[in-house]
Amino acid sequence: MPDTVTFEDPAGLGKPIELETATIPKDIPDAHIRRDHIPEPDPYYVDIGMLYRLAMLEQTRKTRFEGIPLHLALRGHMGTGKDHDLEQFAALTRLPYYRIPLTGEVRDITLIGSVKLHGDGKGGTESRWEDGDITRAIRGPALVNLSELNAAGAETLFALHGLLDRHQALELPTGEMVRLRDDVRVFGTFNPTDLRDYAGTQTLNKAFADRWIIWEKEFPSEDELQMMLLRRHPDMRKELVEMIPKLAVEINESFIAGDATTRVETPMSLRTVLDRLPAGLDMYAEAEDPLRSAWEEFVLPHIDAFDRDHYDTVWAAVVRKGPAGLPFPG
Repeated sequence: MPDTVTFEDPAGLGKPIELETATIPKDIPDAHIRRDHIPEPDPYYVDIGMLYRLAMLEQTRKTRFEGIPLHLALRGHMGTGKDHDLEQFAALTRLPYYRIPLTGEVRDITLIGSVKLHGDGKGGTESRWEDGDITRAIRGPALVNLSELNAAGAETLFALHGLLDRHQALELPTGEMVRLRDDVRVFGTFNPTDLRDYAGTQTLNKAFADRWIIWEKEFPSEDELQMMLLRRHPDMRKELVEMIPKLAVEINESFIAGDATTRVETPMSLRTVLDRLPAGLDMYAEAEDPLRSAWEEFVLPHIDAFDRDHYDTVWAAVVRKGPAGLPFPG
C-alpha cells in the first residue's frame, strides 16, 4: 500500500484531500538519480492555498479525468513564489522534480535530444541518441516544471505541442515515441506580459497557451506575509513582523498599479521579505535604526533610480523610523 499525504485547505472551507505519494520503480535505469531529484519539504514554507488547489486538481485528474491532458501553468510576477509552490508539491507527493527553464537561448535539441558521436573503444566513433532535458525527465516518475514559458522560441513551443495535447507523446527524430507516463505531471510558470522589464519574454503563442490551464499567482497579503515571517523567524521583534509586510504590500500595490506614470518597476519579492531584509536586520542589529540600515543595503540597491522617491515615500508613510532594540531579542 503506497504512503499518502493529506492536504488541508488553509481557508478551512474544503475537505482534506488525501493523495498517494509516488513510488520510483526499481526497473528504471536511473532510479537512484530520480530519488536524488525528490526535493525535501521546506520547513518554513507556508501554504496560503496553492498546494491545496494543486491537490484538488490532482484529485480531479485521478477520479474522473485520468488520461486527459490537464497541464497547469502559474502566471505571476517575479518573487511571488511560483516555482517554490511546485517544488513543495513535488516534495510532499514524493515526485522527482525537474525545473527546466525555456529561455530564448535553449534550442529544441537541448530539450528533446539529438544524435551525438561517441568513441566506440576501438579508435573510431559511433552515433548514439542522447536524451534532452525534457525527454530524460518524462521517462520516469517526475514533476516537470517548464519555467519561463513565454521566453521560449517558436521551435521549442512547436516541439512540445504533441506532448501537451491528447497525443501526449514526444516523437523523437529516431522514430521513438516517448509517451507521457501516468506518474508524470507537467507544469509551467511564466511572468505576465505587460510593460515590465522581463527581458526576453513575449506574448504566449495562442496555440501553445491553449494547451494549459492558467492560474494567476498574486503577491501575498499582509497577513500571509506575517505568517511567513513568523514561521521563518519566530524570534523577530513583533514591530518588525508588522512593519515589513506593510512595506511590501504598499510597494507591490504600486508595482501592479495600472497607471504607468505612478507605478514602480521593482516589487518587494518574497526573497527580499523573508531572506534579505532579515539578514540585513541581523547584520545591522547594533545600528541606531537596524531596519533603515537593512532597507538601504538590502532593498534599495535593487531599485531603479527613478523609483527611489516612491520607495522613500512608502518608507516615510509606513515606518518613518524603525523600532529601537535588537531585531531578534530571543
